[in-house]
Amino acid sequence: MSANTEIHAYLTFRLEQELFAFNVGQVLEILEMKPITKIPGAPDFMRGVINLRGNVLPVIDTRIKFRMQETDFTIDTCIIVLTTQTENGPVQVGAIVDAVQKVIDLTPDQIQPPVSMGASYREDYVSGIAKADEDFILTINIDKVFAVDDISALSEN
Repeated sequence: MSANTEIHAYLTFRLEQELFAFNVGQVLEILEMKPITKIPGAPDFMRGVINLRGNVLPVIDTRIKFRMQETDFTIDTCIIVLTTQTENGPVQVGAIVDAVQKVIDLTPDQIQPPVSMGASYREDYVSGIAKADEDFILTINIDKVFAVDDISALSEN
C-alpha cells in the first residue's frame, strides 16, 4: 500500500431524514450522549463542552450548524468525536447527530461533486454526493463544517 493511499471508508449518520457521511480517517470514536456544560455567550450551534478522559472537548449540534430544526435527543442521539485540521494543527471536536448508521466503502468514482440543491445547510459543507443502495449520501467536509473560527470561539470563553 502506498503512503498516499486514501481511506475510502465513511461513517454514515442521520440528521432528520437525510443521510450524511464523515470520512472515517477523521472519526476518532462515537460516544453516547452525556451531560454538556454550556459556555455563556457561545454561538447557538455550540452546545458546550464535555470531559473526554480529562480533556475538554467542544461539542457542536450538527442539526443547528446545518440550519435544521432543533429537536429533543433520543436514545439514538450520539456524539461523534472528530479531528479537524487547523493552521495550528489537529483539533478534536464532538458532533451531535441523530443516529449513527454504519461504515460503508465508497470509491472516488462513486462520489459525485455536490450540486446546488437549495438546501437549508451551507453547500460548501458537502464535499460530494454518493448513492449506496437506494440512499443518497452527502459526504461532509469536516474541515469546513467545524472551521477553526467556530472551535476557537469556544476556547476563548
